[in-house]
Amino acid sequence: MYDADTEALLAKIAARPIASGNGWSVADVVCSAGPADRPFEEQHGHVAIAIVTGGSFQYRGSGAGPGRELMTPGSLLLGNPGQCFECGHEHAQGDRCLSFQYAPAYFAAITAGAGRGRRERFASLRLPPVRELSPVVARAGAAMASSSPLAPMAWEELAVQLAVRAVQVDAGRAPSRSPVSAAALARATRTVRYMDEHAGDALSLTDLAAQAGLSPFHFLRTFEDLTGATPHQYVMRLRLRRAAARLLAEPAKILDVALDSGFGDVSNFNRAFRAEFGMSPRAYRHA
Repeated sequence: MYDADTEALLAKIAARPIASGNGWSVADVVCSAGPADRPFEEQHGHVAIAIVTGGSFQYRGSGAGPGRELMTPGSLLLGNPGQCFECGHEHAQGDRCLSFQYAPAYFAAITAGAGRGRRERFASLRLPPVRELSPVVARAGAAMASSSPLAPMAWEELAVQLAVRAVQVDAGRAPSRSPVSAAALARATRTVRYMDEHAGDALSLTDLAAQAGLSPFHFLRTFEDLTGATPHQYVMRLRLRRAAARLLAEPAKILDVALDSGFGDVSNFNRAFRAEFGMSPRAYRHA
């Protein structure tokens, strides 16, 4: 049984099951909690990988040091079976995640030989929006945006690809950084929200630093430390993930997608897209 405060917090979390099979499931989870709500505490029952698709929040897990990870769109939340965790929205309201849950035996079977070595648990709490994750994150975004629901087998394929890629990236991650201050988290959260809302605009390091109330040098260092990407990398990958999702989910012209995504011309868009996804936008759409 939960106390009254926990019951009220649970009422702000809506999980819509999307697909499931023997050993795996995926759900669209929307949380409307905000700064006035206390952090949500729970325990992972299975292996968890959640793609943050909107909003932001702070995530802390047992056995991972005292710091909190800033979860932003495009990043992956990682959880081990039995691990206690806490999610909070001290600096902004709401988030949305595509949450994949795996039975431990199923997860071990599909990731065998994927780079885990002897490790039986994720070493990280979060994987930032790095290039290695862009294809699978973009595909998940396209599946959510499409008016034609994916078949259960397609969702399972996506679940397997996500698990393998997460294991590979986690295996190559450096040890967790030192804890950061609440003030730094607040500044980074405000900036991430601003960048998400203005991803198609012309953004400069100086303007973003002013939004955060920091010098450009300190803003660059703080932002990269908290999000795992520089401001330029973050906004470029945000634009490219959204463009990739549109290419798969909509019949829009590539030129329109490029311009709507904040790229000044289609040739620049093609170069950036190929660098991120390993193929041209046209080939990606037809692959």
